[in-house]
Amino acid sequence: MPASDAIATIVSVGRLHIVAIAALGTLTFGWLFTGHHPWILALICATDWFVVNLLNRIVDIKEDSANRIRGTAFVARYRHVVFAFGLLLLFGTMAWTHGWEPHLTPLRLAYHVLGFAYNWPLIPWVGRIKTLYFWKNTASAIGFLITVFGYPLATVSWGLDAALVPSGITPITVVFAAIFFFLFEISYEIIYDLRDAQGDALAGVRTYPVVHGEAVSLRIIDALLITSCVVLCGGYAMGHVPWRMVVMVLAPCLQGVLYKRAYRRGITSGDCIRLTWVGAGLLLGYHLWIFVGLPGVDS
Repeated sequence: MPASDAIATIVSVGRLHIVAIAALGTLTFGWLFTGHHPWILALICATDWFVVNLLNRIVDIKEDSANRIRGTAFVARYRHVVFAFGLLLLFGTMAWTHGWEPHLTPLRLAYHVLGFAYNWPLIPWVGRIKTLYFWKNTASAIGFLITVFGYPLATVSWGLDAALVPSGITPITVVFAAIFFFLFEISYEIIYDLRDAQGDALAGVRTYPVVHGEAVSLRIIDALLITSCVVLCGGYAMGHVPWRMVVMVLAPCLQGVLYKRAYRRGITSGDCIRLTWVGAGLLLGYHLWIFVGLPGVDS
């Protein structure tokens, strides 16, 4: 296998685009909520999403094959090695982070319990969460909230040490930001579901595109993007969201343009991955804005 193909397979198997945007999300909201860049937390978040995505690839072989996702044959061939590596990475880092920051342990446990329940039928009479209508996307969005919001907030003593909380950030600010992020993240999920509709139907995964079709799914995506912008702008108008946070409405606006362009010619796996990398690029640009001290950083 050529080196370029091997690298592309590794990137696909680990779903590194999702790992990157989750880690950058933790770095971004960590900076917003604490005033400093939580590099170690971003690395922990990246590890957790890498593990969950890796294990998810093992149980998604049937639908990934139908959807022609790169790396599926590799995962099918080495599934036991992939599973063992994922568990080793999980338990090894769990022991280390508990000694470094014990407040993270309950959140990491909750995230991985959710991840296992998402991938495997651990809940009696329910099956795995991934096959459930509505709850599939909701569970994934909750996973992002736990890591991107929960990890940084676990390091801040709200109400006990106000010096740790930047100006303009209150618990109400966090609520507005969480609602914005939750709605925006689910829009990503449904765009991916549009791509995966054929494989999901074969595997019995009841996504919005499988249950309602493409037209209704498009309206849901649009409603989520618009509502996420309204929430953040509304919070700013009421004085609960600072300017340095409200500028994030650029992300859903840009996503709306890009996904519609991709849909007109047929959404592919490459489109979804590029859309996620664009989101990661926006977060990197946001940190560059912070680094050079452009207007609005302190407001």
